Amino acid sequence: MKSGKTIIISNRLPVKAEQRQDTVVYHQSEGGLATGLSCVYNKDNCFWIGWPGISAEDAGLRERMERELYKRRLLPVMLNEQEIAGFYEGFSNGTLWPLFHCFPSYAGFNNEEWEMYVSVNRKFADKILEVAGSGDTIWIHDYHLLLVPDMVRRELPDASIGFFQHIPFPSYEIFRLLPWRNELLRGLLGADLIGFHTQEDVEHFVEAIHNITEAAVVETSILSNEILLDERTVTVNAFPMGIDYEKYRSLSVDPATEKVVARIHELVGERKLMVSIDRLDYSKGILHRMNAYNRFLAEHPEFHEKVVFIQLIVPSRDTVSEYEKLREEINQMVGDINTRYGTWDWEPIRYFYRSFSPEALSGLYVAADVALVTPLRDGMNLVSKEFVASKTTSSGVLILSEMAGAAQELKQALLINPHNEEEVAGAIYRALIMPVREQVKRMKAMQRIVAHNNVHYWAASFLRSLEEIKILQQIYHAHMYNEEVEAHVLQQFISRAEAPAILDLLQIPGDSPVQQPVA
Repeated sequence: MKSGKTIIISNRLPVKAEQRQDTVVYHQSEGGLATGLSCVYNKDNCFWIGWPGISAEDAGLRERMERELYKRRLLPVMLNEQEIAGFYEGFSNGTLWPLFHCFPSYAGFNNEEWEMYVSVNRKFADKILEVAGSGDTIWIHDYHLLLVPDMVRRELPDASIGFFQHIPFPSYEIFRLLPWRNELLRGLLGADLIGFHTQEDVEHFVEAIHNITEAAVVETSILSNEILLDERTVTVNAFPMGIDYEKYRSLSVDPATEKVVARIHELVGERKLMVSIDRLDYSKGILHRMNAYNRFLAEHPEFHEKVVFIQLIVPSRDTVSEYEKLREEINQMVGDINTRYGTWDWEPIRYFYRSFSPEALSGLYVAADVALVTPLRDGMNLVSKEFVASKTTSSGVLILSEMAGAAQELKQALLINPHNEEEVAGAIYRALIMPVREQVKRMKAMQRIVAHNNVHYWAASFLRSLEEIKILQQIYHAHMYNEEVEAHVLQQFISRAEAPAILDLLQIPGDSPVQQPVA
């Protein structure tokens, strides 16, 4: 393969394989990452590495899958059942997920699962090394693959490596609980650029580097968001992820969506409609939200029979004990609220536990008067942005947790502390009585932000920053060792009118050989 490729690496491929007897059927993923990176992946020189979603123990089936996927520029990392259990269900989602979402009591610290995590990260790194060269751009995604940047760096020291984390990064006091904290930080420092959704996550990561890495991992110096290693600089920055804004605008007026909206209006009638859409997860604050709704109904009997709350939960890891227990508690709370307040022709909560089509989800967004997005902790939460994009009438109210990354951008939402039951109940009341004029003003302001900071802008910003950082590293290395920089390297900065600022930053004198190619 020629150099200059872009290689995306994530735990899952943008397609999901489903085995049907001796054949495999592929379904396009609707996940935010697959959608977000489509603008990068659709280029001819881009490849995507990840797990296809099934174990495929049969060697012949694996080979057929690999050939079929390669035609789509997809390079599968095949995992067996033991690896899926130890790496994915065990360390990734049984240790890192709860810790990074600030639920340390849910985290397990199993050395065998850690060893499986290391082994599978090595599998991913080896797959990268099969196809990557020093001139390629390697973009690694999320908490499943924290060790991969350093594993690749050791074999390709000049490679351009970016890493983006889609979930929060915890405070130092929580991160330090990990017995393998040094190894994880060393793994991440193999990247040239490390991205998070928010500045708060950036600060947490830099704090962890400052407190943990001194002599334990590598010798570092920290200047703002720059981490200086021996001969390389690692940049840490915030890149808030967006959505495909135009896709959701178009979907909201699709004929199939309009049929869903009409059916919802038949179901709800003249009542106000509130919606929440979540994966089954303790970080989403589902029970806290229902407690707040229960309080709202108790304090505002005037809204009885005048509001309906649709709670949609997408199944997720419901065989895990914590998730199974959560599902049972949700079922019980829904039943309690409907029994306490419901009438012959009114259920305060309509609860669905299944996946819905994109048109059905869009229909819920369009029909809703209020969206409740109240996670206890979330990296970004794209549901809030999907709701905003779908409101083509520009009316509707978003109640948003300040613990979600999206709260840093969507300031015109009703921001709440999801742990404050009284505050959430009050926000529900305020949303239901808000004048349409105020709704429109708030929604239009949020739509401008979501339209501009869309997913294409996010991907382009990250890759542009990674490119610039790599060029800066070359200039810095040349300055340190009194070497010439090739003319095309500086020319890339000059074309962006950034070279003077970079040279000033490095304090390179006017007669420095670094400037000779420009003359």
